[in-house]
Amino acid sequence: MKRIVLFLATNLAVILVLSIVLNLVYTMFGINRSSMGGLLVLAAVFGFGGSLISLFMSKWMALRSTGAQVIEQPRNATEKWLLDTVARQAQSAGIGMPQVAIYNAPDMNAFATGANRNNALVAVSTGLLNNMNADEAEAVLGHEISHVANGDMITLTLIQGVVNTFVIFLARLIAGAIDNVMRNNNEEGQGLGGFAYMGIVMVLEMVFGVLASVIVMWFSRQREYRADAGGANLAGRQKMIAALQRLQNNMEPQLEGSLMAFGISGKHGVAE
Repeated sequence: MKRIVLFLATNLAVILVLSIVLNLVYTMFGINRSSMGGLLVLAAVFGFGGSLISLFMSKWMALRSTGAQVIEQPRNATEKWLLDTVARQAQSAGIGMPQVAIYNAPDMNAFATGANRNNALVAVSTGLLNNMNADEAEAVLGHEISHVANGDMITLTLIQGVVNTFVIFLARLIAGAIDNVMRNNNEEGQGLGGFAYMGIVMVLEMVFGVLASVIVMWFSRQREYRADAGGANLAGRQKMIAALQRLQNNMEPQLEGSLMAFGISGKHGVAE
């Protein structure tokens, strides 16, 4: 979850910046705002561009936002176990060795990110290391390694690119319609000024961006189920069940769907 939230937040910020750039492109090159074809092409270029920028910034943003420290050389038995476990799972999954990091947080959490499945980052919280046993932590690492092996960040980037395209396109389409209505109703034929038009566009992009994030989160949840299955293959089914139960019992009631996928009763907490 932390991975997708960081990605969505970065993507929204990038889209707002690119929105200003796109408006400058319109002004500099005198592009007709009413040209649907030209608008759609530019929306796609900037929409996918924003998504790709978010993807390539993902590792840097994740490390900066969480304060995670990459393990260069293990300083204790826990760090050595982390490196060895990730290395073994990465080899089994057929991917390159990811960077491994630890960040200070009381919640039991972990995430994987990166633009390349052979140059990814896997980070775990101190809360996870302190509150899970080795088998449970191994299952969580398997889940994150599966995200990398499945190319989930690339998949979500493409989905986000499509969503961004429609966010940019619809925002400008509606702002253009408002501008036309004002021109038709104004005796002097004046429409929205440049700043007013841009302000409306940015507000619409923020609103549509938040609504569109629901779509991206739904796709992300489907990938979470697949990563659960991949983690079970890498670490073992019983270890994954134990990890999901521990998360559910402590802080993650939204994992009910994952638990049911493994035949675990949310009511009784046992395998059926």
